[in-house]
Amino acid sequence: MASSSRTNPRKESVVVDCGRRRTTCGYCRSPRRSSISHGLWAHSLTVDDYQGLLDRGWRRSGCFLYKPEMERTCCPSYTIRLKASDFVPSKEQVRVSRRLQRYLDGSLDAKRANTSEDATTSKKSESCVRHKVSTPKSEESLSASKEEQNEVENILHHLSDQINKIVQMLIEKGEFPSHIVLPKPLVRKVSQGKKKLLASGSEDMLYSSNIAFQIAASIKRTHSGDKNSNNSQPSQNGEKENASSPKIIAEKLVVPLDPMMKSSGLSVRACNGHINFYAPTEQVCQSECVQSAETSKKSGMKRDIGGNCLSSPQHCQVKKRKFEIRMNRSSFDPEEFALYRRYQLKVHNDKPDHVTETSYRRFLVDTPLLFVSPTGDSTVPPCGFGSFHQQYLIDGKLVAVGVIDVLPKCLSSKYLFWDPDFAFLSLGKYSALQEIGWVKENQAHCPSLQYYYLGYYIHSCNKMRYKASYRPSELLCPLRYQWVSFDIARPLLDKRPYVVLSDSSILKNGDSSLHQATEDSTERHLDDIDQEDANDVRMDEDEQTVDSEESSDDEPELETTAYGNVENCDVSRVLVGVEGTCLRYRDLRDAFGPEGRKYLETQLQKYKNVVGPELSERMVYSIG
Repeated sequence: MASSSRTNPRKESVVVDCGRRRTTCGYCRSPRRSSISHGLWAHSLTVDDYQGLLDRGWRRSGCFLYKPEMERTCCPSYTIRLKASDFVPSKEQVRVSRRLQRYLDGSLDAKRANTSEDATTSKKSESCVRHKVSTPKSEESLSASKEEQNEVENILHHLSDQINKIVQMLIEKGEFPSHIVLPKPLVRKVSQGKKKLLASGSEDMLYSSNIAFQIAASIKRTHSGDKNSNNSQPSQNGEKENASSPKIIAEKLVVPLDPMMKSSGLSVRACNGHINFYAPTEQVCQSECVQSAETSKKSGMKRDIGGNCLSSPQHCQVKKRKFEIRMNRSSFDPEEFALYRRYQLKVHNDKPDHVTETSYRRFLVDTPLLFVSPTGDSTVPPCGFGSFHQQYLIDGKLVAVGVIDVLPKCLSSKYLFWDPDFAFLSLGKYSALQEIGWVKENQAHCPSLQYYYLGYYIHSCNKMRYKASYRPSELLCPLRYQWVSFDIARPLLDKRPYVVLSDSSILKNGDSSLHQATEDSTERHLDDIDQEDANDVRMDEDEQTVDSEESSDDEPELETTAYGNVENCDVSRVLVGVEGTCLRYRDLRDAFGPEGRKYLETQLQKYKNVVGPELSERMVYSIG
């Protein structure tokens, strides 16, 4: 039977049933608890079939497909998704976007941000031990507000220094009296309320100084002293007073100050004695932005989750760093592997001998998905369907890689690894926002592409709960494969880890107060969870323990739980591949003896129950 896309001209899915498997849980890592799943090895897989498997609770690790037995595994894993067009970002998620933009602008110092990040992490750890009264959301708001305030203060201090240099220069040139005593120039941030009171055109005014009035007052006092000592030159004193008006002084200061400000991306103008600093105009912003329109359209990175420009006018012209996203077909890249190895060793504390090129290839490079080229119509996005690596680069340096699958209905996020030196940018959270934006951008090319799949949501694992902070999300019912709002699911999961979410006897107890309670608490308790552990665990086919024949006394019977009622399952239409031939089982039944037929039918019945009737008749069940 065909084993790869190159030798599979019919473009069909070919899988080998690996049966039921018991492994050490990759999430709780408890030696006394285990994860039980059903496994398939995919030689090839169409994007439509993998979409169907996702919607039945399956995931892939390289070419190995697995589906947890929810009622028997230690950490029940619910498939979670959200509709991109309905996504509503939380305040923390908006702050993540702004933080990256400030770093690109040059207004966020990496060393100070790392120090702030460490302090915030330390506070959170201490608060967890003390069971703090204040909420995580309030602490983060205070931290973000303090960080922004420090940035503004640094800018005001810088502008004050520049004005002071100009004043001293003009004193040395004799423009101002050498013996006048002046305070250090004071620069203030212009509030939104003040802007509204000013004339039109003040929308881009950021800062202002009234130093010209202070200089004028000092010069006036000096001239008053001159008048008292010498009253014979009234016309000369009048000329001096006219030349020392705040308006004239402000204009004198602006002339040498303007070229100094251009390097900072600000423009400066004198207005009725005030020295005002302005952000660049929108036209300048558009011409100075680093990303091209084509890159913006493809990646969605120049737009925030609401579709608006992430860069405010004052940011674009002062941008110090270039940000790029490159979307490549899944393949081995030495630079990516070096970043992955560093990430696993420093962030996840993996042992060096466990992070090998072979394990990396099998986990994140190898893929059974058959690539679908763009067709030019409204059925396939410009990148095509298949497996991709999204590279995030800052000034040409690779800082993160997102491993994703683009399917007919969704972008499925698989894994993200990033440079530990850039932890302060929360690239895990930012990549999720970017991927949601990517789905929204590409709906114009492919209307069926509507959802963002975040992998598995594990309510019993604290570090995996962050996924529900991307709202409004849905969880897949593990029994009937219906999508259920997280608002309904959460109170049920608070009571027990495994729940048949679509069970009408449970859902009928829901009421409107349930939704409000969930909304009020979700943002408080989910946004502060770190994204560094927000990835799939590696599931290699040959590292699993086959346990299909064993069952402990306290486990429910296999045939009536994970596999349903296999005895009454008709397998006549299951597609079977034998020695290069692909036929329905009904057409192959007579080729097997009584014992072989009985064994094969039992296996096919289990297989049909875990993949579903439709996929069992579409994918090829290979037996040799």
